Amino acid sequence: MSRAVRRQQGQSPKEPRNDAKRSLSPRSSGGNSGGRETRGARPPAAKRRFRLKAPNWLEEIISELKKVTWPTREETAYLTMVVIIVAVAAGVVLGLVDIFFNWLIDNLLLQ
Repeated sequence: MSRAVRRQQGQSPKEPRNDAKRSLSPRSSGGNSGGRETRGARPPAAKRRFRLKAPNWLEEIISELKKVTWPTREETAYLTMVVIIVAVAAGVVLGLVDIFFNWLIDNLLLQ
């Protein structure tokens, strides 16, 4: 399922616009007094104050982090130990391979 589809499912359904209900005269619709009504017009008395808002990408990051299933303390400790053991084992194997090739080069090619 795409991200856009999931977002739409999470949002509440919007009311369908009914343009037939709009009248041609602005006074009969109860809109602002005087002048022609336009889409998205705000009444002149409703001034918005400047409000600092987090950027959209930051809000999305926070919402995604809320969806994460975080591991428990025991799972974290266990997985940390697994990583340490695998890293040490890989280091030992690579060290042994390095020692073997050094011995091979010293005894076969340099003598």
